Parts: sequence; C-alpha cells; structure tokens
Amino acid sequence: MHKLLVLGDRDAAYAAGNLQRGGKNTAASDHAWAMTRALAADAVRAGWSLPSFLQVMLDGPYKAGQHARTLQHRHGYDKAAAWLRRAWDGAQQYVRSTDPISTRQDFHAALAALRARIECTPWKGVAGKTDMRNLIARMEICARAGSWDHAVSERDLAERMGCSRTTAHNSNQRLLQGKFLRRLDSGSPTDGARWMLISRPPSTASHHWATPEGPEAGGAMSGPGVRQPGTSADIDSRTAAQLMHLDAFAHHGLGGSGLTVLAALAERDGQSRAEIQASASVSRATAYRQLEKLKTLGLVHHEGELYHLSPTALEGIGTPTQDCDNPVAGWPETAKRLGTAGTGQRRRRRHEAQRSHWRREQVRLAERRRAPQQAPLPHPAVAPARYVRADGCAIDPTTGEVVIGLYVASDGRWIWDGPGGALPAA
Repeated sequence: MHKLLVLGDRDAAYAAGNLQRGGKNTAASDHAWAMTRALAADAVRAGWSLPSFLQVMLDGPYKAGQHARTLQHRHGYDKAAAWLRRAWDGAQQYVRSTDPISTRQDFHAALAALRARIECTPWKGVAGKTDMRNLIARMEICARAGSWDHAVSERDLAERMGCSRTTAHNSNQRLLQGKFLRRLDSGSPTDGARWMLISRPPSTASHHWATPEGPEAGGAMSGPGVRQPGTSADIDSRTAAQLMHLDAFAHHGLGGSGLTVLAALAERDGQSRAEIQASASVSRATAYRQLEKLKTLGLVHHEGELYHLSPTALEGIGTPTQDCDNPVAGWPETAKRLGTAGTGQRRRRRHEAQRSHWRREQVRLAERRRAPQQAPLPHPAVAPARYVRADGCAIDPTTGEVVIGLYVASDGRWIWDGPGGALPAA
C-alpha cells in the first residue's frame, strides 16, 4: 500500500475499464476510485483519522492522490473532500464487515476458508482443472510462508502443478483477469516473481464465488463467470496437492479430471456416477471414462451403484477386483501403464537446462559489460606522435625527411604554412 500511495498503480492491478451509455469512457475515474478505496481501507486498518487521510491525499505529492487533487483544482476543496469521504465511509464499512488478520492463526483460519471455497467451486473443463491446480499449489506455498504474498517462478509452479510452463503461464493470465491473483513484481535474477493470492472475490461480482466458465470447443476458456447457487462440487484439495505433480496425472494420463475424481472420492467415499459427476465437476462421459480407467487399474471398485476407493488407492496401490486381475503397485507403475512415465523428469531436466542457459547468458553479458572499451580513433586534425619531431616540425616517418611548410601547433593539430594555405593532397 505504501508503494501504491507513493508510486501509483504502475501494474494496473486496480484497473477495470468501463464504458457507460453515450460513449463516455470512465476507465480513468474507475481506476482512481478503486485505488483510493484500497488506500482508504488500509488507512482505516492502520488507525488513521479522516482528516489525516484527506491531508495526505490532497496536500501530499503522492501519485495516488492525483485524481483527488485534479478534482480540487477543477471543482474546489469541498468536491474533492466529499469524494474522498465517500471512499473513506465505504472502506470503514468494508473493514468492519471483514475479520481482521492480526496473527498467524488468523491467517491460517482465512486460508482454510479460502480452501473450503475452492474445494466447493465447480472448476469445469481442462483449463478450469488447471486453474484449480494453480490455486492449490499457491495455497500450499502461502501456508508455508504464512502470508498471502508469496514468491514463485513459472517453472517452479509448473513442476508443482504437473504441467508445462506455457500451461502455467496461461493459467496465471486467467487468474489475473479473474481477480484471483495479483502480481506484485516481476522478480529478480535470483528470485521468482512475487504474487498475492486474493482470498475474496472482487466487489463487482455477486455474493457467489466468481469462477471460470466451462470450456468452448477446443478446450479454450470462455472467460470469467459467476458461480451458480446450488452446486454440489466437493473435493479434497490436500489429496489433489499430494498427487497432481505425479506423472500418472499428466495430460495424457489420468489428467486433471482423474485427479478431481480421486479427490472427490477421497472427500466422500461411496458415490454414484451422477454424484461423482457433480462433485468432481466433470461431464457424464468424462466421469464414465475416468471411472472405467481407475477400475482397470484397481484403484476404484464399485458395489452396486456406488464407487469406492481401494484401501491404498491414494498411495497408487490397487486391489484385485472382478474388473482388475493385475492391479498397479504404485504411482510409477500407473504412469508406466498410462504411457506418461518420465514426464516430470523430462520437464525438470528441460527447466534446469533453461536455468543453466540463462545463468551462462547472464555471466556472458556481465563480462561483456566489464570488457575494456576500444580506444576511440584520433581526430584527423590531430598529428600522430610519429609524424612530429622535437622542434615541432613535421617529418615523413618512412624517410625521416622534414615536410616543408607543415608544422604542429601546441594543441597537437596540424598547421600548414605552405602556398595557398591548404594541406597538400595525399
């Protein structure tokens, strides 16, 4: 917030364009309003008073108060103060309605609430399952950091999610657009980018959780939407966090849909196919295909209409059933049967090669910057030392003869004192 106050919203984290009727573009005013509301909320939490907030925004040289100072210049102090007072009143009401996070225990309670909302959110489609993996991986990082702010690179995030770097990058862009995530900086040569995980949906959405909609043809996301009430999605995110980086859950293996089916059964064992379809947020065909695949591996068995996990299914060890005579004996064997064995190792080797190449390039560029600069060529009017004798006469360096009429001045430049006042042709 101090950076936002002093430097302004350089990353456009609070920008949300709006076009009203009549063609009047209010994107700049909406951006200034969102930024002022955020600063007012932080000032309320810090114990500021309204006069102090007005003085800082109107009298200080800070970038965040530029819009308020423009209002003051155009319409007077009362207009600008009323605008800031509305932001202050709204911020006070918002702060009173939220639980303050003052200790580490408060943060973990808020993180548990976020985890519960993510677990009960229907993440539909391939891209939706990828976004779910992204949020789960970030929640694990935030839990260890003890803060919503965390640092992670795209390659590290991709290894945690069990996907490619491009897939992780596209997921980050969707979460940034959906206001689930905010980028604080782009990182440094030795540290990953810093992010903030947003625990609440944006104020412009309804009281239901804003989630990505289902995929269009080809698996592309159709953009952020709003969760409909009455959904029955319910998975165990901790189980998903433990399994999603394994080779068995790569794109051509069990994938994200198989991961959510196992996580849904881990949360509540003994579900029908229709219940699994709703709790795992998959289509009917996907639920049928994944359950049949899990049954042939010995990880799932059914009794009547209900499907159950094998006793050691979460360790990747199957159980012989009437549908499986040769169950798997671990997740490596599962990946081998599915044809995805070694995917994670190849991904890690590729990322390490890219990191090594980047480090070598940095060393090369640093040495190039430190290399001595080539001495500039002398000016044509300046006489080289080999052409000058001790008494200032010009000589031919090959023969040692004196050139009549050519001299060197005290500043080292040529002087021609011959006929016509010009230098002879070479």
